[in-house]
Amino acid sequence: MASTPAEQHLRDLALLRRVRDRIDREYTRPLDVEALARGVHMSSGHLSRQFRLAYGESPYSYLMTRRIERAMALLRRGDLSVTEVCFAVGCSSLGTFSTRFTELVGMPPSVYRRAMAERAAAGGALPPCVVKHVTRPVRNREADAVRTRLA
Repeated sequence: MASTPAEQHLRDLALLRRVRDRIDREYTRPLDVEALARGVHMSSGHLSRQFRLAYGESPYSYLMTRRIERAMALLRRGDLSVTEVCFAVGCSSLGTFSTRFTELVGMPPSVYRRAMAERAAAGGALPPCVVKHVTRPVRNREADAVRTRLA
């Protein structure tokens, strides 16, 4: 019994949601597209194409965005070094972490950490829910455009 294209599309969306949920849960673990694809019985190419169509970015980009979001929260706390934060969020390369952080946030993690510490010391602390919304990382190389609009 063959399924219609619409039924197949709905099944693919459910599988993609499982992949996204797995990334959200396991972002600190070593994840790669091949492992994610195996988990939903898709080829890595098909998963990457369908994930991009559904969510507007590749699975790897989504994973790194989740890691950077968590890194921002840890850096705002101020009790961990940039290197400790890098490894705590599942990155294995400080260079890749710093590059991606800078692309998404618009400044290197060390500068971000220092700026957040200065803001907190100056009494500029905001409620955590506001900070999370305002400091949410943006996708690939959009940080400059967002910063320009906010200025």
